[in-house]
Amino acid sequence: MAGNAPEIQPDVERPERAAVVIGAIGEPRQSFGAIARDYLALTKPKIISLLLVTAAGGMFLAEQGFPSMTMLAWVWVGGALASGGANAINQHLDRDIDREMRRTRARPVAGHRVSPRYALAFGVALNAGAFALLATLVNPLAAILTLSASLFYVFVYTLWLKRTTPNNIVIGGAAGAVPPMVGWVAVTGSLDLPAVYLFAIIFFWTPPHFWALSLLIQGDYEQAGVPMLPVVSSRGQTTLHIFLYSIALTGLTLMFALLPEVGLVYLASAAALGLPFIWLAWRLWRDDSRGRAKAAYLYSLAYLALLFVAIMVDSVVKSSITVPI
Repeated sequence: MAGNAPEIQPDVERPERAAVVIGAIGEPRQSFGAIARDYLALTKPKIISLLLVTAAGGMFLAEQGFPSMTMLAWVWVGGALASGGANAINQHLDRDIDREMRRTRARPVAGHRVSPRYALAFGVALNAGAFALLATLVNPLAAILTLSASLFYVFVYTLWLKRTTPNNIVIGGAAGAVPPMVGWVAVTGSLDLPAVYLFAIIFFWTPPHFWALSLLIQGDYEQAGVPMLPVVSSRGQTTLHIFLYSIALTGLTLMFALLPEVGLVYLASAAALGLPFIWLAWRLWRDDSRGRAKAAYLYSLAYLALLFVAIMVDSVVKSSITVPI
């Protein structure tokens, strides 16, 4: 399960003063704790946490109730390794533009605390471990999907789309939409229509989420020459696209309720979560201020997490209802 394109936290990353010890020849070196924190930062753990929620949603839906906790643990470990590895490789490849952006210049590679080649090796090793673990302890299809997401994120999004087109996040967001499919496949061993719906939901969620972020850090993207939509078009066009995508996303989530795998708990939740999304997007379209962009961005984070929690709750509730014969 690859990293979900750009960093999802809008707050400026601030360089932390690394703990150092003095070697025998008097040269400062990073302590083990500081090194460990930097390697953990390479994986972008905050991004991983949201991806794991969506993977769990796919497993609950496929199981129509509580999945095997052992299987869930293996999917989470494999997904975290793959996503973390992809994010580490991303920081290796993006170190030049990361140094240009205030939000990212303190990242481990951009901040010269981790060697680019070490970050690359670390990322490749994590993905290799993820593939071996998932192929052995889950199933080969789950392993292949996870590796495919990492490769798509690295080669299609990071190396190609991010630097060349304002549609970078529209297409590149496919990598972050794979985790719930992996969750479904871990239980069923096959790709079915509900898994495709889960993929589509995240695929349509990704552009308005990241365009709201791009409004907050537009200056950073301009400085680094990254062609995000508000940089190459306008804030007005960006907010219009956010509004239209919020409508399409809400419609898609309601259509999902037509499938027998989901029930009334999910339907009510999708409607209750989707309407505020549309309202916040409409307000942002009418007034593209920083405050409204931040509100839309933060809500989009909560929206996705709560929607997939609703899928889990719905699956458990449905499994507990017995139909009289």
